[in-house]
Amino acid sequence: MVKTIVASFDGYPAARKVARALMEDGYMSRDIGIVASDAAGDYRVAGALEPPDKSPAATGALTGGVMGGAAGLAATFLALSIPGIGPIVAVGPLFAMLGGAGAGAIAGGLIGALTEAGVSGEHANYYAEAVRRGGALVTVKVDESRADRATEIMRQNGAIDLDERVLRWREGG
Repeated sequence: MVKTIVASFDGYPAARKVARALMEDGYMSRDIGIVASDAAGDYRVAGALEPPDKSPAATGALTGGVMGGAAGLAATFLALSIPGIGPIVAVGPLFAMLGGAGAGAIAGGLIGALTEAGVSGEHANYYAEAVRRGGALVTVKVDESRADRATEIMRQNGAIDLDERVLRWREGG
């Protein structure tokens, strides 16, 4: 049985590091995805065209250096804005689900993609909040027999404890 393992990281550099570690351990690049906040606009290509109506929409594919050498992982990002979450970039299996939402993506596009991948609605909301707050997600589709190993690699490479983070968010208002 195939499972999707999801982990949250404090930013794109940490997500890229774990994606590399997963590939080095034999996980296929086509099964690894990254969704990262692009609130700072770090992943825009200079001179990229905005959609004609200037709506928060898919602004085009980003290629090459964005992946920063994560050899083997698809080097094309989907850049879009999800209402309530803000600008994000995505690559991998969630890329297709988010891209299918069309230009502008529907509200809850990330949450919907995560729940379609088997994440509970509650945790999907927490993961989306982590991205909204500037974090990144790494997903990996694995055979159930390799799920524990993927989880271990993610933890060893800085995956945040989501439940602990949610408690901190609540304490901070």
